[in-house]
Amino acid sequence: MRWDSMIYDLITYVIFIYSGTQLLFYVLIGLYSIGATNKYANKNSLTDYKLLAVSPYAPSISILAPAYNEEANIIENVRSLLSIYYNNLELIVINDGSKDDSLHQLIAAYDLVKIDYFVSYQIATKPVRGVYKSKNPIYKKLVVVDKANGGKADALNVGINMASNDYIVCIDVDCVLEQDALLKLMKPFLETTGEKVIATGGVVRIANSCEIQRGRLLKVHLPKQYLPRMQALEYIRAFLLGRMAWSRINGLLLISGAFGAFDKEIAIKVGGYDHKTVGEDMELVVRMRRHMEELKLPYKVAFIPDPLCWTEAPASYKILGRQRNRWTRGTIETLGIHKKMFFNPRYGLLGMLSYPYWFFFEMCAPGVEFIGLVAFVIMAFFKLIYWPTFFAFLLFIITFGYLYSAFAIYMEVRTYNQYRRKTDIIKLLLTVLTEPFIFHPFVVLSGVRGYIDKMQNKSSWGEMTRQGLNKNARPAIAAAPVTVKNVLLQAQEN
Repeated sequence: MRWDSMIYDLITYVIFIYSGTQLLFYVLIGLYSIGATNKYANKNSLTDYKLLAVSPYAPSISILAPAYNEEANIIENVRSLLSIYYNNLELIVINDGSKDDSLHQLIAAYDLVKIDYFVSYQIATKPVRGVYKSKNPIYKKLVVVDKANGGKADALNVGINMASNDYIVCIDVDCVLEQDALLKLMKPFLETTGEKVIATGGVVRIANSCEIQRGRLLKVHLPKQYLPRMQALEYIRAFLLGRMAWSRINGLLLISGAFGAFDKEIAIKVGGYDHKTVGEDMELVVRMRRHMEELKLPYKVAFIPDPLCWTEAPASYKILGRQRNRWTRGTIETLGIHKKMFFNPRYGLLGMLSYPYWFFFEMCAPGVEFIGLVAFVIMAFFKLIYWPTFFAFLLFIITFGYLYSAFAIYMEVRTYNQYRRKTDIIKLLLTVLTEPFIFHPFVVLSGVRGYIDKMQNKSSWGEMTRQGLNKNARPAIAAAPVTVKNVLLQAQEN
């Protein structure tokens, strides 16, 4: 047998086995998500969240919102967080040495003054430069911390040190929450018996083109721009199918850094967020899970399929590329730190299924696809491609991807149905057609760049410039002054 035929056969079989295994996982994930979503809907259909909201026995929460150069959105989003309907709540905004006007905007908007405040450094962090609270009693829940720049993980660790409540909710300050988001997010901590819930996460949706006014989501629109619309579809697939299925078997490795709740005691025991990785959200969840596994303690990482949090997605290829580059590096770092768990039966499902899946089909996927593309070009040059088989295989993969995305859209319509216009659903379905040729190749290329940056030991976060969400809001006649009366009226509206 000629060497070129041997290489061709080897590459063909490897790609076929890899792709077939990945497609099998997608089918299983889709099927598992149906049962998990139905079970959640039936279980929570009669829940009265208002009772939890006003109960003095509700879990006490500290919201941690790190902010770095967020002047485009920070006032409106802090307003949104302050308007959340929950009893035992404090909001800690951590200004991570912003170079823009974020801190001064907060001081002016919320009448802040610097106070003497003892910071317990249970987790080592960059120094705190000042702690601010409002002179206005309306904003008594708000604490603003100014610190030296140390990155998102370091800012969150400062927030953990400052938090006075039992549970911490970590959120990107550019996000807008649904009014009942915290109530739904905290419910698993209350209702689960026999095992300790160490973290919960919820669905994150794309806020681009939505109408947002005074920190409140008024109306949902499908993003008008191509990249945010493509990410809206991507998030539906990832959250409503992927994470829901993994949560059902308690195999979830990732709680979105945009919005997640954690048991503060466990978070402190494992040392808080790791500031040496750019994937601090995933790394903390894996470390908390590893801690519980090693102590042989029953635990759970829960996921809520309700749309709870809305965030601004990158609208340019430059910013999107930086984001996906960072996600790839974060995954590599997390799996490298915890490589001891790889196919280790000591860690049960975590070591035997969750870790291997993330290794082969999340971390390795961009590299495998890129190598496959290079191999295809070389084999085409040497005329080693049997074109009828190639086109049949390509058509099958594209068709499967389209059907999987269409199924995700169907699950969205059947459950939470955020995009109610038929034209929006049609636009989503049409957007799927372009994914294999425009969006997906760019994501793969960004992942490959992440590999290269990781090999070169680059650890930069990457500048994530925000366009701001308020430009989509309907114009108001006049901004109402901040008075006790107006705040009470707003609370009644909520």
